[in-house]
Amino acid sequence: MIDATHELPLSRQAELLAISRSNLYSLPRPTSDADLALMRRIDELHLNTPFAGSRMLRDMLRLEGIKTGRQHVATLMAKMGITALSRQRNTSAPHPAHPIYPYLLKGVTIDRSNQAWAADITTIPMRRGFVYLVAIVDGATRKVLSHRVSISMSTDFCVEALEEAITQYGRPEIFNTDQGSQFTSAEFTGVLKANHIRISMDGKGRWIDNVFVERIWKSVKYEHVYLHAYENVAEAKQQLASYFDFYNTRRPHSSLDRITPDMAYFGQQFIAEAA
Repeated sequence: MIDATHELPLSRQAELLAISRSNLYSLPRPTSDADLALMRRIDELHLNTPFAGSRMLRDMLRLEGIKTGRQHVATLMAKMGITALSRQRNTSAPHPAHPIYPYLLKGVTIDRSNQAWAADITTIPMRRGFVYLVAIVDGATRKVLSHRVSISMSTDFCVEALEEAITQYGRPEIFNTDQGSQFTSAEFTGVLKANHIRISMDGKGRWIDNVFVERIWKSVKYEHVYLHAYENVAEAKQQLASYFDFYNTRRPHSSLDRITPDMAYFGQQFIAEAA
């Protein structure tokens, strides 16, 4: 890290760390309280009307008495990594140099554990600022196999979540993601290839391909995140881990015939042992 009190000149420290010297003299501007409140409301509206772009969201906000411009809404949407479904659902932007893999789940009935997994990223608002959350989910049972929280949209936290899921639950036949740069990276796809997992990616704008993960985001936000103002990153990690334990083990799902994801994932033997 840069140390202004070190005997080495700042320019030399920047050179050793391979960063621009201009970064040493400009501090990042914190997000204002007003923008944090606006970002939370945009996130809520996006969950309920994911087809709404910046213009529609601006108009919806104005109907609520919140005066803001379309460009400001678009800027905050980009900061949060959300886009309207009609254009492209991806939270993370694609990388032009990364290969894109074909979508393998078209017409496939996903009805057993470890047949197909999926991953996605969303933003989690806190009292001050926000963090990114990635989850690895079993497609048939909606079980959240692993998750990670990060302050940046890096590849590392996605790879860590993937490796944990494979270590604890084995490997799926197919792994599906969007075309975000984290998921198309050599680091992420390398783990899949090393474990002989077939790689599947949503087509551009094909938001429906990972829609069940979007439903999990809606559950976690309305059932927990919006009810608790996390004070810091450590609290966000602890509280989200607690929620996902509840989600997997105690929350029944109508789509699973009113049993929990754990019961669906582990099967009838798990249900008999838990009785």
